[in-house]
Amino acid sequence: MRTFYNKLSLRYTALKRSWTPQQNLFYGFLTYVLVGTLLLSLPWLQKTSASILDHLFIATSAVSTTGLVTMSIFDSYNIGGQFVIMALFQLGGIGYLTFTTFMLLSTTHKITPWHKSILNTEFTLPVTIRIKDFLKSVVLYTVIMEVLGAILFFIAFKSDGMGTGEAIWSSIFHSISAFCTAGFSLFNSGFTPYVDNGLINFTISMLAICGSLGFIVITDVGLWIKNRTHSLSFTTKIVTIGSLILLAFGYLFFYFLEPSISSLSGSARVSAAFFQSMTAMTTVGFNTVDFGTFILPMLLVTIFLMYIGASPSGTAGGMKITTLTAVFAIMQSRLKGSKNITFLGKRIPYERLYVATSSFIFYTTLIFVGTFVLTFSEDFDFENILFEVASALGTVGVSTGITGDLSSIGKIIIIILMFIGRLGVLTFGLAIWSKGITKEDREILKEDIAV
Repeated sequence: MRTFYNKLSLRYTALKRSWTPQQNLFYGFLTYVLVGTLLLSLPWLQKTSASILDHLFIATSAVSTTGLVTMSIFDSYNIGGQFVIMALFQLGGIGYLTFTTFMLLSTTHKITPWHKSILNTEFTLPVTIRIKDFLKSVVLYTVIMEVLGAILFFIAFKSDGMGTGEAIWSSIFHSISAFCTAGFSLFNSGFTPYVDNGLINFTISMLAICGSLGFIVITDVGLWIKNRTHSLSFTTKIVTIGSLILLAFGYLFFYFLEPSISSLSGSARVSAAFFQSMTAMTTVGFNTVDFGTFILPMLLVTIFLMYIGASPSGTAGGMKITTLTAVFAIMQSRLKGSKNITFLGKRIPYERLYVATSSFIFYTTLIFVGTFVLTFSEDFDFENILFEVASALGTVGVSTGITGDLSSIGKIIIIILMFIGRLGVLTFGLAIWSKGITKEDREILKEDIAV
């Protein structure tokens, strides 16, 4: 039996070494989804029975850190099932292989070329950042932020009258959910009762923004703090400036033009406008105001923020600020008649422009195709369908309230979109259409195949 297991393990190791990095990411996240679905289907983790499709939907939503749900998490799963969901969006948030590679680094002080190739594919690290520094920053930063968030949540929930045991579990669950921008909540009404609760609004916003800024930015800033001779990468500058612009853009529109927010008074109006802008841009998926009550223009503003998303290599989804920046730079250079494409005075390499334009076209096409198919299978208003599709592909998790009423076909379409959104549209495309690992990659990984 042991010999059979060893042979099977060796064959599997050889097989995954033959896959491209994109295919490894595809099958890795798919494995998370399938294992999660099987666990959530176990009767002793449930409060009420549900279809396998609903369990698959929840597992995919958790791994993709989306937060769209077809049924109540609290009413459908006991604490064991809730723990499984939390583990799934924690794994989905920090990325495939991040934790296992960190453990490998901690025990052997060596990262194999195979691990390096996959991590570089998933996070697209700048040349100024070493993988070892990056991994340490990811794990340490995640632990610090989630512990801090849990403490702040506990104080807020206890002040609101919640029991100690419930407050502890809710604090841990929502802290991880917020930092991973997963959008899962144990409250059936979400955070709408806390629209004017300053501590809860601050805690969620802090966690979501810190998570969505991206591990590259955090690592980069950390290295700069330790060594002022370290220069901040172009990515860090773009992400920081872009995030501030998008947050301000959404805030102003929601504050002045959305009736459900402008009807609020004082601090509630300020916090609600900021929170809804933040939740769409960071793709955290929590909301303190019902998006189903938004007027059509503000739904479009929200869709735009979800469409763009936040930083690459972070916990957020969307097309990414860096992609928008590259597309904007191309348009600007064409209008000026310039041959060189620059942004903030820095020339953007053509390789990056090819990736950005491909991502922009593929992402926009998926939005169109997903919306087109759902208009046939679902009987909802067009703007609600478009909102749902943008939320799923952007791994945002907010909804106008139609998720639970989707048909089986509708649920499958949303499942596919959430999975693609987490994987990344280009990574998904390369994983599906790639013919196999290149000769160059095979030479690099040759020494690692026997491990």
